[in-house]
Amino acid sequence: MVRIVGAPGSGRTSVAQKAIADLEKTGATVYSISGLRSHRGIPFGGIHSLSLDIRIGQLGVLGVADTLAGRLSRPGERVLVVDDLEFVDTETVAVLDSVRRRTKRPMIVTMSESSLYSMAQPAVLSPGPEARVHLDPLRYEQVNELIADTLGAPADADTTARILTKSAGNPRLVVRIAETASLSDLIVLRQGQWHMTGDTLWNEHLHGTVETLLEGLESDELTGLQAMAIAGTAPIDVLQQVVRSDVLDRLEQRGLISVMEDHHNDVCASITPPVLADYFRGQRVLTSRRVLKNRIIRALSGLPQESDVDINSADSLMRVLAALRLEQSSDDAATARHFHEQISVLERQRYELWDAERSVSNAVALLSVYWGSPIDASRIERVLAQTLTSEGEPGELLFLAFTKVLWAIYKGTGLDCAGGALRSFGKEHPEWSAEAEAAELFLVASYDRMPENLDEIFARLHDRHPESGVISSVRGILELYRFNPSAALNAVDTSGGLRGLPRIEPFIRGMALFSSGRIEESIVFALEQRTEARRNLDQFGMVSNTYVAAQGLIYRGYFDDAEYLMGSIFAMGRPGFLVDSLHDAMLRLAGLRTATSAILPATTLATQARREAEDIGPLPGIARGVYELVAARPLIPAVFDGKAAKLIQRQLERGYVLEAIYSALFFTCLLPGRKVLELLRQTLNEYASTSHDQLVAIAAAVVEDDHQMLGVLLEHYEPDADFYQVRMLLRGAFKRYAFVDNTVGAAAMDRAYSIFATRFPSADEPIAFSSGSYSPLTVREIEIAALAGHRSNPEIAEHLRISIRTVESHISNALRKTGSPSRTALFDLVRDSSPFREKRLSE
Repeated sequence: MVRIVGAPGSGRTSVAQKAIADLEKTGATVYSISGLRSHRGIPFGGIHSLSLDIRIGQLGVLGVADTLAGRLSRPGERVLVVDDLEFVDTETVAVLDSVRRRTKRPMIVTMSESSLYSMAQPAVLSPGPEARVHLDPLRYEQVNELIADTLGAPADADTTARILTKSAGNPRLVVRIAETASLSDLIVLRQGQWHMTGDTLWNEHLHGTVETLLEGLESDELTGLQAMAIAGTAPIDVLQQVVRSDVLDRLEQRGLISVMEDHHNDVCASITPPVLADYFRGQRVLTSRRVLKNRIIRALSGLPQESDVDINSADSLMRVLAALRLEQSSDDAATARHFHEQISVLERQRYELWDAERSVSNAVALLSVYWGSPIDASRIERVLAQTLTSEGEPGELLFLAFTKVLWAIYKGTGLDCAGGALRSFGKEHPEWSAEAEAAELFLVASYDRMPENLDEIFARLHDRHPESGVISSVRGILELYRFNPSAALNAVDTSGGLRGLPRIEPFIRGMALFSSGRIEESIVFALEQRTEARRNLDQFGMVSNTYVAAQGLIYRGYFDDAEYLMGSIFAMGRPGFLVDSLHDAMLRLAGLRTATSAILPATTLATQARREAEDIGPLPGIARGVYELVAARPLIPAVFDGKAAKLIQRQLERGYVLEAIYSALFFTCLLPGRKVLELLRQTLNEYASTSHDQLVAIAAAVVEDDHQMLGVLLEHYEPDADFYQVRMLLRGAFKRYAFVDNTVGAAAMDRAYSIFATRFPSADEPIAFSSGSYSPLTVREIEIAALAGHRSNPEIAEHLRISIRTVESHISNALRKTGSPSRTALFDLVRDSSPFREKRLSE
């Protein structure tokens, strides 16, 4: 038996219907029963729905079971499918239990998780072996894809995050929220993306959908949900003062409450999906709940405001990865909502303090929130314009001036105009002029190019203010840009920091570890810092350290972990203006695997990144050049090599050595070429970096077609930080030969990859190009490839009424054109291609 478990709206019915369709295509006879809440009390209602003309009469359960068992015992493959088991009447359940015990026929059952606790139906689930399929909530990238399928175009980052949060990743709710928001003009289509027109997605068209979720609740359960809607996310012990414990237990069993720890280490609960809270918070519902609301406000007034948290650091990669994978079982939407509810409270409190006393200190406290968390443009403008600067401390005034500059650049003002504020500050406060100059140096390096004579500039600034944390931090960042990780680490080790500035030292340290080849250390460090930032409601730290960890995880081939990690950030919406570029970089990183592996150019999360980004940037992924070159899919190796080399040369000319080196590493492994490899080798030699020596030597043997030397190098290879890159390089070398129809070279690379994979087994499949845009398959080749995933050559020949030799020829051509290593991989490539989709629709 197969048990499909999921919440209402999770897609379990769709999965069952797809299974029925696939079974019927194979010639199986499917007996399908669908449970309905309104029919649960009708005896034998499920049996009647089979339309088998079974005259129940006086037969009773055993008589009906005899009749149905006789039908199922006939020759041929026969399968029972029961959708929404918890709503099937007890007589039908008894019949199915008896029939399955007698016939041993396979059964597919869909049900809610809570039905195991609320209904006594273990008999239908046994005896015999059982497979369990759990339908988890959708994650950010899946919600983005579903919105695009529903509305015909993708949504921007904030809209996708808001729909994910409100729906808790429930597919049915994602579709309904998107559809009704479009119908109500709460989202509009601009420049190919859906954007929110206000700050809410709630509309009157959602009432019916929400009331369906509430169907069957008792009055005390509805009252409990209303109380929780007023309270928001709150500790369990506080909620128990207004909602009885047994009511909370019943609501949790029905999947209407999510539980998590807050930054005080208190266990908190909130309504899920959050769209329910919007429903209960409506004025029409709350009018008669003033007494309840007052009780809740009194209960919440005793919540703690601050807490010191002792973080136990993980000491190994496997430990932090295990913790990360445990976290993946949690609900992204609920976590993001809980985080932002607390951030919103913090932002509101600080704004109210500033509004009451418009001092520089209060302005700095508020603006520091916007460096990392979602911005309120009107409040930023008001604070920057109306803060009284006559009595502020110089350090705080520098922060204020720097924030004005960053905000001006974020809005599109030119760098020269923006830098004027810092120069003015330096003249007004000569004792802080060195810090103002360092801040302007950071802006020029980040948004234009690396300045010349950088060592002389920093020596002069250090002499003027040797204890400055600002100067040390700026130097650390710029040393990263020019690929000098040891100097970056030295800078942060001597940094004294500056009160009021968000701490960027962890980001510098993590990236320095990464760029020096200490990949595992960088992952462990960044994930530890991310955990601390999460507890401290520090979205700046969350985004920046997630970027570092994602870079390391992707470099080591842990794509699934990296995509979850980045998705948890995307679920929080677009962050503040200082880390906005890191958010865009992760959107591009998340889109890379799809951009390379899709047989046709595909829409990815990278489309949500800000379009005004340049082709060249100071850190990997910050700019759009690398992603756009990969997404354009110039799969003629010489063309790809030439374009990649030009891009890397431009990166080097701007002084962005770190981006150039990691772009060259990625391009070399994805589709090896002479020009890019030579640039990589020269740059690594110039900066005396030896951490990639084994990889570069293997790449040289590949590019020079020296198969004998390649064999020697692979035989003597010792696993290092580039282990995943070597596997990716060998797969890329195979593609390089396949794209130019060099079957001898392709076969040699395939053998080398197989030998290497045998010697160093790994479950991580290296990222690689498919060749759909260079050597497109014919409609017939796609049709046969689509069947090759689950049928033998003779079966395909019989189905299409062609010869076996013709089938073999088409499969061979398709494997060669796409560079697929197996029939299964070929099937995975073509199953979503346009001709195959059109054929399925016509059928």
